[in-house]
Amino acid sequence: MTTTRLSTKGQLIIPKEVREHFGWGAGTELVVETRGDEIVLRLASDVERAELEDVIGCLRHEGAPRSIEAIGRVRRGEESSETK
Repeated sequence: MTTTRLSTKGQLIIPKEVREHFGWGAGTELVVETRGDEIVLRLASDVERAELEDVIGCLRHEGAPRSIEAIGRVRRGEESSETK
């Protein structure tokens, strides 16, 4: 196990042997996730992009159901969120 230290600027040096193992060079974009008391680093390119249809219904909503089309209109500014 290798130890590293957080800098005063909040920067973390990933040890050379870890960077080489994963093939990470300068400018590699990583996603940082927290899982309880752990931190997980993943390549940003490995993270799937979620579409609205994939996540619809994940949040609680009070009131009448809204169609995906209606939500899209609100997001585009074609309809205020207070209407419908």
